[in-house]
Amino acid sequence: MARKGELVVRKLIIQIPCWNEEVNIADTIHSLPRFIPGVDAIEVLIIDDGSSDQTVAKAREAGIDHLVQLSEHRGLASAFQAGINQAISLGASIIVNTDADNQYVGSEIEKLLQPILLKDAHLVIGDRRASKLVFLPYWKKVLHRIADWAVSLLVGNHAPDPTSGFRAMAVSFAKEINLKDTHSYTVETLIQAYYSGRNVWFVPIDTKLVNRPSRLIKNLGVYIFKSAKSLIRSCVVYGFRYYSEYYLERRHLVLTQGLKLVDKVNTEFAIDKNEVLATTNL
Repeated sequence: MARKGELVVRKLIIQIPCWNEEVNIADTIHSLPRFIPGVDAIEVLIIDDGSSDQTVAKAREAGIDHLVQLSEHRGLASAFQAGINQAISLGASIIVNTDADNQYVGSEIEKLLQPILLKDAHLVIGDRRASKLVFLPYWKKVLHRIADWAVSLLVGNHAPDPTSGFRAMAVSFAKEINLKDTHSYTVETLIQAYYSGRNVWFVPIDTKLVNRPSRLIKNLGVYIFKSAKSLIRSCVVYGFRYYSEYYLERRHLVLTQGLKLVDKVNTEFAIDKNEVLATTNL
């Protein structure tokens, strides 16, 4: 039975976007929890991004509940979005995304869920604490620091690991995700969450050494360019969208209740919006 103040979640769906992961997919699936206190059902969803190997067969042998197969390789962002859409249609209350390369420790999913179960967060991201990973090359640690600094500066909050794919999302936030980026989903969804007033948490997690080269960082220069492009576009798109909401609310109050409320709206709009979001059902 859930403790007082906890949200009783009916269904958790763990989604795994994958592309040619026949070597790692079974171990990834076997590491996932099948019972977590406060959760009535846990289901595993595989999104096959046009694999040409035995990824799907290995995933089925390992025991999955749902499968989405893309007709061709579309990239990580498209696979992630397809998974989100399918998880919502399957009635998920919380969606956890993890990687197919077995980088993340499945048992730590429970750690990601706690802030959402307690209704303190809408998006929880696993912080890999890159600077402390002895097996991570120095240049990758530098990239992590740059991403941390850039995203934290733009959102006005400390974002220690904005590119981590290990994350839990309340379905109320997941329903708002409609990716514009074709490269990845990590930074865009994080910026969307911050700019829309959602509660975002980072929790420290352990990770394992990945036994294959990165699929996203094939060329360092191209990766930096695409990441910077995604960061700037996300700030423009979501910054404009949610500033527009603020402006329309302010204008509505001015027209209906008079100019004397303008200053009050300026100082209290964000707080009021957070209060509304905090009381919205998952």
